[in-house]
Amino acid sequence: MRSAMLLVGALGALAFPRAAAGQAAHRGDVFVDKAGVLRWQQGKQEVALFGVNYTAPFAYSYRALGKLGVDREQAVRQDVYHLARLGVDAFRLHVWDVEISDTLGNLQENDHLRLLDYLVDQLERRGIKIILTPIAYWNNGYPEQDTGTGFSSIYGKGEAYTNPRAVAAQERYLTQFLNHRNPYTKQLNWQDPGIIAFEVCNEPHYHLPEGPVTAFADRMAGAIRATGCRKPVFYNIAESPQVHDAILNARVDGLTFQWYPEGLVGGHALRGNFLPYVDRYPIPYANDPRFKRKAKMAYEFESADVVQPVMYPFMARSFRTAGLQWATMFAYDPLALAYANTEYQTHYLNLAYTPAKAISLLIAGEAFRRVKRGQVFKGYPADSVFDAFRVSYREQLSEMNTPAAFYYTGSTGTRPVAPAQLRHVAGTGASAVVRYGGTGAYFLDRLAPGVWRLEVLPDAVPIRDPFAKTSLAQPVTQILWNEQPLQLALPEVGDTYSLRGLNAGNAVQATAAGGRVAVRPGVYLVAAAGRAAAAYTAQTAFGTGQLGEFAAPAPTALGPQVRHTPPAQAVAGQPLRLEITLTGAGPQDTVLLVAQHYYGRTQALPMAATGYATYAATVPAALVYPGLVRYWLVLRQAGKTLTFPGAFAGQPADWDYAHPEHWEVPVVAAGAPLPLFGAGADKDAAEAHGVDNQGWTDYVTTPAGALALRLVQGPANDKRPASAAGAPVAALRIYFGDKLAGRAADLASYQAVVVRVRPGAGAGPLRLCLATRDGAAYAADVPVAGPDWQDVRVPLAAFRPAPLLLVPRPYPGFLPLTYAAPGAPGALRLAEAEVLQVVLGAAPAGAAPLTVDLESVSLQ
Repeated sequence: MRSAMLLVGALGALAFPRAAAGQAAHRGDVFVDKAGVLRWQQGKQEVALFGVNYTAPFAYSYRALGKLGVDREQAVRQDVYHLARLGVDAFRLHVWDVEISDTLGNLQENDHLRLLDYLVDQLERRGIKIILTPIAYWNNGYPEQDTGTGFSSIYGKGEAYTNPRAVAAQERYLTQFLNHRNPYTKQLNWQDPGIIAFEVCNEPHYHLPEGPVTAFADRMAGAIRATGCRKPVFYNIAESPQVHDAILNARVDGLTFQWYPEGLVGGHALRGNFLPYVDRYPIPYANDPRFKRKAKMAYEFESADVVQPVMYPFMARSFRTAGLQWATMFAYDPLALAYANTEYQTHYLNLAYTPAKAISLLIAGEAFRRVKRGQVFKGYPADSVFDAFRVSYREQLSEMNTPAAFYYTGSTGTRPVAPAQLRHVAGTGASAVVRYGGTGAYFLDRLAPGVWRLEVLPDAVPIRDPFAKTSLAQPVTQILWNEQPLQLALPEVGDTYSLRGLNAGNAVQATAAGGRVAVRPGVYLVAAAGRAAAAYTAQTAFGTGQLGEFAAPAPTALGPQVRHTPPAQAVAGQPLRLEITLTGAGPQDTVLLVAQHYYGRTQALPMAATGYATYAATVPAALVYPGLVRYWLVLRQAGKTLTFPGAFAGQPADWDYAHPEHWEVPVVAAGAPLPLFGAGADKDAAEAHGVDNQGWTDYVTTPAGALALRLVQGPANDKRPASAAGAPVAALRIYFGDKLAGRAADLASYQAVVVRVRPGAGAGPLRLCLATRDGAAYAADVPVAGPDWQDVRVPLAAFRPAPLLLVPRPYPGFLPLTYAAPGAPGALRLAEAEVLQVVLGAAPAGAAPLTVDLESVSLQ
């Protein structure tokens, strides 16, 4: 079964000490001072906690775990162990009240509530602090049908605060939820020292007037306090900004925010540099005295549809600049479901399945705790190095480098600042401390002079876009348990250290030569030659657990898998290098690239491994002449031959190989136009959205039958007021960096961007923007005239520095829509460009929608 998990080691026996019963637990262990700062009761230090949301006890996660036959308690233990490995010290969850209440608001004792109690206990054993949001307002169906029967199934958000029956149900529910006794911790929820605060409800929807909003917030906060709870009470202020005064006037201790900087549910992985989107988190009422008196937390944040390991550290830093003291990502994927990313298609984070992104969460947590509240930084890209951290979009790398710890998300040339003082190392890829041949994450922790604990996760290889439509029957990441080369360069360990397996079933004993050894996934004791280490066993205490703990997914039983996207173009007369991801091939196997000029000459080329699961070959220039090159990958393994795409038996040269699947790349003459966007070819790779609530996009056909993108400005009405003249109402964004890479020799010859466009009567202005790898933007107007289809030529010399339009639109809506990098960016260098935006500006709205149709954009 593809979802089978391996959990070895004694996860039940933990070392985390419990608070003494009755030790003023009912007062909680944090408070909000008069300046709005959340502080610990003991010592009065400022709170700074960073972590995740995690939803296994409820809704889709709960159902899917059951559908896969997974032991839910074991799943929770696995995931909480991994969260602890990632340094998480904060957990937040909007409780699906619809699954643990009736329509009157009475708490229902059922398996959802029991599993939540179990999760709370496991988190507390790991020292992870908790904020619960008892009322979610959501039903439980997404992405399936709703089945919840609690009060939220009959009262929508719009009436939840005005309908007397709904208000009474919520009041009753809050009272019973806070007075619920957890059978594992033996604590009432309002007394539990591990639960440090409560957020009343999740993302409420309010409208004017403000009076009922304040009255409802006060009543719900009062219901919590009436139980005897003196923990801080938080309330959402970001979801309904039009009534923010009502929340600022409410008798609550703190305010909550969310951040989705490039929107949600793009349907595919977003590419390009999104660091400008997270360079700041400005709050519009930050100077209001009422705001300053309240604590601030981010209950949810995520770089949705982005798997790059660079976003979280910047988001953590920006939250701290904004004064937030708690931030929890939404939502960490359960290990048992992460192979398919079905829980929330737009989110993807799991230590085993997205190792680099997970290590970036570890680094972000350290940044959140190290950066001072309110600390200000220079604008990106100047602030890509801050405190002990470095973030590089170009290298796809985040790092933390302190004397005690060295963390990195990928191979790096950075050297640790104090190698002899290191106590913790975590990363993927290779560094000056660890050279590892696999793709999984690894951790090194010093136990004593010359003795370290090494943990290695299995190889994880992306085989599909994780943000496209998902299914439990469709893995998006393949897990492989391989023996991989490892070389350590720890001064106190030396080159001939011993390696001893610690996790259950791991009986490895080996001695390194020249610092090199081979390892499989598991936990190991690393000891310098001659260092007595027999006293360290799997049961030896380690942090909040034991040395032998290990959790990892079983190998994905799929066989060899291939992932590849052909280049958009090849240049005639130039060799064509092709790189393909292939799993399941060993050194004894043969991997070939079969290349053919369409119905012409065919050549079989050996492919060389350039890294784990990566193979490359170069099609000779003689085969790359104008026309079309099509190609296949052939794997010969154990007497069998497989051909990709498709994993079909046999090979293209066989007389009966009848499968039409192949890859192909058009071959063009040097200097030929380079398409940046074609509506027909790129519709699934582009982001096309309305920018405000007056705009939207659609696809239409031209009179010739070609596909065109339609940018639309809708008519204004009471609910959708007219946009300011020239303000963006709809936009296209598309990444073209990969297209540019294959035409580097031609870039100097291009003089203009040519837009094939049809403007509708009365439509607003059209603007082009080219954004670089450093997030600098250059814009030029498109001088359209008349209502007919036309090719409009915009000289590259016309592009001038301009603020970068942040599309897809950041959420919440009070966040800025543009970003201007500090300093003068200089003239546009085409070789640095990677993103095209086409923006429709607002015109005075008429009765009918105003449209502009866009068929293509190219460099010529």
